[in-house]
Amino acid sequence: MELEAAARIAACLGAERHEVVKIALDAFGGSALTAGIPVPKSRSLAEMAEAIPVTYVPARNTIFLSFALAWAEVLESSDLFIGVNALDYSGYPDCRPEFIEAYERMANLATKAGIEGGARLKIHTPLIQKSKAEIVRLAQELGVPFGLTHSCYDPSENGRPCGACDACLLRRKGFEEAGIEDR
Repeated sequence: MELEAAARIAACLGAERHEVVKIALDAFGGSALTAGIPVPKSRSLAEMAEAIPVTYVPARNTIFLSFALAWAEVLESSDLFIGVNALDYSGYPDCRPEFIEAYERMANLATKAGIEGGARLKIHTPLIQKSKAEIVRLAQELGVPFGLTHSCYDPSENGRPCGACDACLLRRKGFEEAGIEDR
């Protein structure tokens, strides 16, 4: 569902290019999103903050950033963007500023451009210190087509959100606090 939503949004916004690279994280499992582990439902915000949830995919953002870093090197780009959020999030360790800063340092040590004195790589995290409500308001200002987006960890077969997983609850909280209807 997330890949389909990304394709819809890329097409709607006229992206010059939209790449999908198959990364089989289900080969490792270890998460409710990559294995047959039930997705937690109807948890309070306090419960979400207690521990890293079973929806955490081991090293997912490390892997995503590695692929983005490789592509950036090919394109001779020094800017990477990732939509991680450290305020209203599900407790994932790879969404914290400390992780991003450490990855950026590593990337500048591990790339040809970093070694040969090319442009320094910068990882941009425009959402990292925003609340979900701030993100929703910003998205509305930018004209994000909310109806094309997808957040649910456990959608029905036809793609409808479950309304009870952490992602659905945090999304609902963001829209409610922003005073914007989620279409």
